[in-house]
Amino acid sequence: MSPLLAILLGIIQGITEFLPVSSFGHLATVEKLFGAERQAGVLFEVMLHTGTLAAIFVVFWSDLKRIGEELLGMAMDLAGNLNLYIHNRRTGEHLHYAKIVYGTYRKFAALILVSSVPTAVLGYTCRRLAAKAAVSPLLPGICFLITGIFLLVTDLGQAGMNKTPKEAGYDSAMWMGICQGLSVFPGISREGMTICAGLLCGLSRKFAVKYSFIMSVPAVAGALVLELGQFASPGMTVGLGFTYILGMLTAAVTGFFTIRFLLVILQKTKLRYFAFYCFLAGIIALVINYR
Repeated sequence: MSPLLAILLGIIQGITEFLPVSSFGHLATVEKLFGAERQAGVLFEVMLHTGTLAAIFVVFWSDLKRIGEELLGMAMDLAGNLNLYIHNRRTGEHLHYAKIVYGTYRKFAALILVSSVPTAVLGYTCRRLAAKAAVSPLLPGICFLITGIFLLVTDLGQAGMNKTPKEAGYDSAMWMGICQGLSVFPGISREGMTICAGLLCGLSRKFAVKYSFIMSVPAVAGALVLELGQFASPGMTVGLGFTYILGMLTAAVTGFFTIRFLLVILQKTKLRYFAFYCFLAGIIALVINYR
């Protein structure tokens, strides 16, 4: 892969990551168009996602900081409750346990934890299939079409209510986690699938969008840890490693300058327009692979 192609892919990632149109599907299609040779795994794509993750941290820093604090508080309360349990068992007393989940941000943190479980399971078990799917002549285009259908059905069904973190159920978090896990395949939009799942579960559009972005943080971090071993693969060279890093930095810079504008578009634009784009992208991807 050339540095210029890495920069181009970084720009594409920085724009498409924040829209429900599958950044991975765009990357796989463009790589196929330019005849880029792929290494085993999806390290490059994960690094590009890590780049745009920096933009998410900038925009949602206050939320992420608060969620991190609440997760730490939950861990401390769990440890305290364990000590109380041991004390009660030993002494026969009935001291009351601390409540673990309360308030908006603790509930939000708990929802993210629940979503991360199916994402981790599906992401880990399907990661090699995802690498093969990226070079498939059919799958990226088909997955674009599937994303478009899901977006269109959700839009026409006028899904979505006004649920906030306090009203959201853990079953909703589980469904959004499953949808995020399935997005390891190119053409299946992580943003599109998770936002649609949230709307179908009754979340408000604003909360579904925020939830979708924040829940990507542990998913991308976990994927990066799994794929870092590819830096030690026989096909990895110093030059290729720097090219990958260049693409990641380009995605970070592009994402930093576009995320706020694209978030406004995502929150206000009807999903059917993104669906039509996905239909077009799917047709183009299929034509490119069979040209």
